[in-house]
Amino acid sequence: MPIPSDALTALRAAFGERLRQDEPLARHTSARIGGPADAFLTAQTLDDLRRAAQIAWAYSLPVMFLGGGSNVLIGDAGVRGLVVHNRTSRVRFEGARVIADSGVATIGLARRCIRRGLAGFEWAIGVPGTLGGAVFGNAGAHGGDMQGSVLHVDVATPQGDVRLSNADLAFEYRSSIFKRQPRPAVILSVTLALAADDPSVIQARAESFNAQRKHSQPPGATIGSTFKNPPGDYAGRLIEAAGLKGARVGGAQISSKHANFILNVGGATSHEVKALIDLAREEVRRQFGVELELEIELVGEW
Repeated sequence: MPIPSDALTALRAAFGERLRQDEPLARHTSARIGGPADAFLTAQTLDDLRRAAQIAWAYSLPVMFLGGGSNVLIGDAGVRGLVVHNRTSRVRFEGARVIADSGVATIGLARRCIRRGLAGFEWAIGVPGTLGGAVFGNAGAHGGDMQGSVLHVDVATPQGDVRLSNADLAFEYRSSIFKRQPRPAVILSVTLALAADDPSVIQARAESFNAQRKHSQPPGATIGSTFKNPPGDYAGRLIEAAGLKGARVGGAQISSKHANFILNVGGATSHEVKALIDLAREEVRRQFGVELELEIELVGEW
């Protein structure tokens, strides 16, 4: 279904030639997979995010906000409505507090915090994506997560901007209130509460985390961790025990290094990745009686 002409006119009036139609989303995802967006806009500022969201809400136009493109599998048929690529990038340091736009890359911010001697976010040194996406999914690694780092977030809603505290975000394992209770909202900025420490000590921890990640996780085009770890176990261990390491469908392959990662080894489609997801779920359920829950988000048309 094409975008209504009045919505398209409003978007063109606000953003001009910056608005693109039928943009292939594979260009903007870490796995290089995804069909076209009906309309696509890159937001460089928080005002861009607000304006795009308000127009979409005013015209009841579906809108998706895309950060680093990790932890998301976009259907081969693409996404209806508007996709806003969040490339906002401002960062402010106020003592041990960090105020950063939601489009800021987590890895880059972790490096900046380390250089400034701010501890508490170095766990993100190898975690791809953006701050907004990290809040959405309560990203975490090496014993740390967003719940332990976030003071509050500023959010645009149809009624105006609101500030949500850490408690308001209702973080759970790889989840937040945004993920469990979708609502018209877009995360604008994130404030982190960190602590002063010796930069060399923080850097040593970060290097240890990176070494662990390189040893255990595969390089290449991947969505990220496919499944959440079930209580008391690891999704990768279960998938490997089910005999699926290296299993392949078309251009998609379960990593032979870490079975909770699915790689695009050449021209993979979302349907091929989904086939491996279904296979892993079915075999782990059949062999071990464990129901694997997705960590990644399936979006768009299938």
